[in-house]
Amino acid sequence: MTSNSANTPPSPLTYRDSGVDIEAGEALIDAIRPAAKATDRPGTMGGLGGFGALFDLKAAGFKDPVLVSCTDGVGTKLTLAIDTGLHETVGIDLVAMCVNDLIVQGAEPLFFLDYFATGRLSVENAAKVVRGIAQGCEQSGCALVGGETAEMPGMYADGHYDLAGFSVGAAERNALLPGAIAEGDALIALPSSGVHSNGFSLVRRIVADAHLAWTDPAAFAPGHNLGEALLVPTRLYVQPVLALHRAGLLHAAAHITGGGLPGNLPRILPDGLDAVIDATWPVPPVFNWLARTGNVANDEMLRVFNCGVGMVLVTPKPDEVLASLKDMGETATLIGHIAKAAESTAKAGLRMKACPDFHAA
Repeated sequence: MTSNSANTPPSPLTYRDSGVDIEAGEALIDAIRPAAKATDRPGTMGGLGGFGALFDLKAAGFKDPVLVSCTDGVGTKLTLAIDTGLHETVGIDLVAMCVNDLIVQGAEPLFFLDYFATGRLSVENAAKVVRGIAQGCEQSGCALVGGETAEMPGMYADGHYDLAGFSVGAAERNALLPGAIAEGDALIALPSSGVHSNGFSLVRRIVADAHLAWTDPAAFAPGHNLGEALLVPTRLYVQPVLALHRAGLLHAAAHITGGGLPGNLPRILPDGLDAVIDATWPVPPVFNWLARTGNVANDEMLRVFNCGVGMVLVTPKPDEVLASLKDMGETATLIGHIAKAAESTAKAGLRMKACPDFHAA
């Protein structure tokens, strides 16, 4: 006798059956819409949900603008956010890694888009990430005008996701950086908030080799565990750097990311000039802890991490810049100067006459 179930036709196959939840994507848009709306600024046109985002440069106040664009991610710092379940601040990192690159070219950040990819969408976690992005945009004065959420079953492990950010800024044609960097210009360091968003593959290796857990106390940050302390977001330097630039006080600025001072400071210099570091700066305790715990040499620390310097300003007027930064509530350190290279045709370089000892007691 044939059972009734054998004669029952199979249920129609749906996209959800294959792992993609369209309703979850729509719920995410509804959840983040207020956060995105809070980032509106002059020039913003429309809102989330369209096929593209519009921006009116004239309404933003530009007369002869040059557009500056950049894209970046957060790297393996995302693994730490995923492992700890702390998703609230990696969105700030994402914005910072982009807009800090815009401002060193003299550009004002105008708008931002994000790409969020995952295997199975968690509306709750994704909303936390995007609210962090909106927070970073709001602090930077740029609008979160759109993005893309991609749910791709089989591409990512359960609970994992990836992020990419895209930002566009503008500068008046005659105000682009770097400018006329000259011998004798001063180098002023703005402090980092910690590791920022570079070098986390080494950070994770150090923690693993030391047999530590993210929930263990952070020796360098009393009252916090390792995960919390290492997830402190990348600093946003938009307000102080643009204020100094608009006051005519900067010849250049360098965002110190992967590669540290040696890999980033020479990028802004013309051939024939060197950046000379002849003074040390306050080093956040996390870097001493990483160096000692992982037995990482001083040179390697400088080559991988920002080591406490998140932004370097090149200025012919260091006293005015330091006074202005103090008025803004910023802490800054004079760390060096610009000098002629040994040969006028030499490629720009970095001379470290002073360097912190990350292993010092």
